Amino acid sequence: MTATSQAQGFTKDQCVTGLRAAVGILEKWQASGDQACRILRISRSTYSRAKQRDPDWSVNLDSDQMQRISFILNIHAALRLVFDNPENVYGFPTMANENEFFNGRTPLEIMSQGDMISLYETFRRIDVLRGAQW
Repeated sequence: MTATSQAQGFTKDQCVTGLRAAVGILEKWQASGDQACRILRISRSTYSRAKQRDPDWSVNLDSDQMQRISFILNIHAALRLVFDNPENVYGFPTMANENEFFNGRTPLEIMSQGDMISLYETFRRIDVLRGAQW
């Protein structure tokens, strides 16, 4: 384990597990590889390796990347609480949204801009759905 990984409190196993979970969710959301790389701020090779499920592969991720993974996992959790059917759980991120923030764009389009603010704001607006406050 590197000093960076120790300082963040994330083991290589946690990084690999989180990344693979986020990549799996993004695939179910029909995100392209380029979109997934921008959302998670990872390289194309890291994305490809995460998809391969090689048990001997490991990766070190920084706190920004782990926070991005956390947002993807939390968006997925919120969608599972809001919707009963898999079509909406996995399809919502690709549905055009007329909410003022999305302005006719899909949540996936917003998230794939690659900046943390877009990812956070997308999460925040989806999370609000749990309380029917949107």
